[in-house]
Amino acid sequence: MTDISHIQDFLYCETPQAWVDDALNNIDLLLIDHANCEKKAASTAMNLMYRYVDNHDLLNKMSRLAREELRHFEQVMALMKKRGVDYPHIEAAHYAGQLRKPIRTSEPHRLVDILIVGAVIEARSCERFAKIAPFLDDDLQKFYLSLLKSEARHYQDYLKLAQKAAGIDISDRVDVFLSLEKTIIETESDEFRFHSGPLKKC
Repeated sequence: MTDISHIQDFLYCETPQAWVDDALNNIDLLLIDHANCEKKAASTAMNLMYRYVDNHDLLNKMSRLAREELRHFEQVMALMKKRGVDYPHIEAAHYAGQLRKPIRTSEPHRLVDILIVGAVIEARSCERFAKIAPFLDDDLQKFYLSLLKSEARHYQDYLKLAQKAAGIDISDRVDVFLSLEKTIIETESDEFRFHSGPLKKC
């Protein structure tokens, strides 16, 4: 199994066991939202490529990332088909939207913050794959464990690009987003999603 201790050290909290329990009770929904997350991740990478056309390092990293995310989307869809899981429209989690609220509007600060958010999302995704994998059936466990290496690399790519774009230490900005992310992850949610907090108890 890929060592993700550096990601666990990076994040300010681990996924609550209550979320894992919720996921195991909502496997179909987990897969549907996972597919949406992969599609959104590819879209985010493509949007960055269109907006920052003069940043060659970003273009190369995001091009590779977008291809990998779309491949992951295809793999999730294949698993869903195999399991007879439909792909209905569902509302996105509030996670990413809440995480983007502190993003600054002027450049290069906007790019730096967007890239930090990307790093945080990829890190959390990687942590969640590792957290839930031991509880899954063999096929799904194997698939989720296979994603750890690429998700860990995506997190590192985003963080390195953010540091390069800033040209100065970004620890304070990383802290802003990680502190917010911790609050989101630990706060109970009304609906289960891949990046939601634990479900509110009735």
